[in-house]
Amino acid sequence: MKVKIKILGLALVALSLFFLAAVYAAGQAEKEESPRRVAIRAGRLVDGRSASAISNAVILIEGERIAAVGQALAIPAGAEVIDLGKATVLPGLIDCHTHITFQPENYYEDLFRKSPIDAAVVVHIYARRTLEAGFTTVRDAGSEEFIDVALRKAINEGKVVGPRMQAATLAVGASGGHNDLVGFSPYLKFSHFSGIADGVDEIRKLVRFEVKNGADLVKLIATAGVLSEEESVGAPQYTLEEMKAAVEEAAMWGKKVAAHAHGAEGIKLAVRAGVTSIEHGSLLDDEGIELMRERGTYLVADIYNHDFIITEYTRLGYPDKLIEKEKKVGDLQRENFRRAAKAGVKIAFGTDSGVYPHGWNAKQFAYMVRYGLTPMQAIQAATANAADLLGWAESVGAVSPGLYADLIAVSGDPLKDISELERVKFVMKGGRVYKKE
Repeated sequence: MKVKIKILGLALVALSLFFLAAVYAAGQAEKEESPRRVAIRAGRLVDGRSASAISNAVILIEGERIAAVGQALAIPAGAEVIDLGKATVLPGLIDCHTHITFQPENYYEDLFRKSPIDAAVVVHIYARRTLEAGFTTVRDAGSEEFIDVALRKAINEGKVVGPRMQAATLAVGASGGHNDLVGFSPYLKFSHFSGIADGVDEIRKLVRFEVKNGADLVKLIATAGVLSEEESVGAPQYTLEEMKAAVEEAAMWGKKVAAHAHGAEGIKLAVRAGVTSIEHGSLLDDEGIELMRERGTYLVADIYNHDFIITEYTRLGYPDKLIEKEKKVGDLQRENFRRAAKAGVKIAFGTDSGVYPHGWNAKQFAYMVRYGLTPMQAIQAATANAADLLGWAESVGAVSPGLYADLIAVSGDPLKDISELERVKFVMKGGRVYKKE
């Protein structure tokens, strides 16, 4: 009898311990499942959508998303408080035209002494610099060997620090055009994935290949360009039929098309074909402006980098021919940007970063203001407008409940001095702080 009682007692003890362990585990699970709660206080908020700033702002964050925004909101008990004092908080900035997997060092060495592996092993540096500059989202407008897809995956998995990304993968271009190796021996060939496609069938097949391998959008080379050795700087390089094929095929797979286009005729062909955005737009004419305005086509114009190319690219070994091409279009691009903005063409922020050092993206804001935008319009080009272009307006581009807690802060007031955005002091992406000075 005593043995039975002893066994029963031990069983009861074991059962009690099991019950206590289960209760403890449930409590721990509840703690782990409960999102981290953070409250941010700041002197001023520019939310990316409103026409004016609000003062004494409080932003409540649960996990990776914004829960509430307002003036002097009550802060829930137990929330972690980040007090930014008199700083101005804005949505994380968006750059719609980057080349985050590349940065020039020497023209001929970059072409002939480096492989895509060289790019792949340093790309994490460019990603971190971009994020720490306040750009929490980027659209990458063309990359070799699907390096952009690999980088996007590594960032999403938390293995690499960087912005949210949309990847265009291989730009789609014609033989002998801006996307091709021009000006060298016909016997010179590289063994790599090719973005060259001629004719409707080849273009459709290439678009399918890119979507298969992770493209979020299609980058179409509609005209000649500057930093390539074909003769023209802006002549069309695809027919209207070919451009329509790219747009239709991309749409069938749920993708948008961004068109590299400098020349006036190529811009109009691309707009008529149905592209979502014109990248560069250097020689945009009145008819093109009206077409873009009527159809709601975005202009993504890289109006800062002209200065960098003119002052630095000779030192980087670029041929005089390419520098001369830049001299032909740089100032015209800025004036045509002014005309397009005045006419009401939709503007999204895009810099062509990679043509100049990554992390300098915000230098373009001052040029956008100099050439026709108000500071608020320039900010909205890099927030709400950019998010709309990307199709991500429900996730990024504003400080609003339900969106990702992608936030930046600067010490002063960017509505009075837009260059404040070149000196970002605080960066949060998805509720996690990546920079706090």
